[in-house]
Amino acid sequence: MDEVKVRVPSAHEMRTCATAFVARVTARNRLPLDFSVASLRVVDFLIDGLRKGGADRERAGGTLLGLGAYVGEVLVRRAGAVWVDFDADQRAYFGQSAGVRMPDGRVWNPLGKVLNRFEVGGPEESLQTFYLTLHGRARRAVA
Repeated sequence: MDEVKVRVPSAHEMRTCATAFVARVTARNRLPLDFSVASLRVVDFLIDGLRKGGADRERAGGTLLGLGAYVGEVLVRRAGAVWVDFDADQRAYFGQSAGVRMPDGRVWNPLGKVLNRFEVGGPEESLQTFYLTLHGRARRAVA
């Protein structure tokens, strides 16, 4: 089986990646992907569906990238984060080229969190719980 390579966008491309993903997956379905915190439950559900459907990481790579960009964009819009390109040490640590920096300076890896949910599963890998327990987010929602 050939492995499908997915190019990971840079930080400045992530918002476009997230909005294109939402447009693509909601074109035929009425998925409530509205960049709200509550919509992260839908992300958990979608990832669980991929796992239960027997998808492997390579074939699901594009969808997982889109979901990771979506989760990151929720952090940008709701928690005051900004997309950043990781430096060499951060890329080595996170295994990703981009992530988000929170208002307090902490960096997080939403793409990696999505991969963890896919590979490990279970409530301890919930993306909604990740957001709700996230350190460094803005106290009030950001538009």
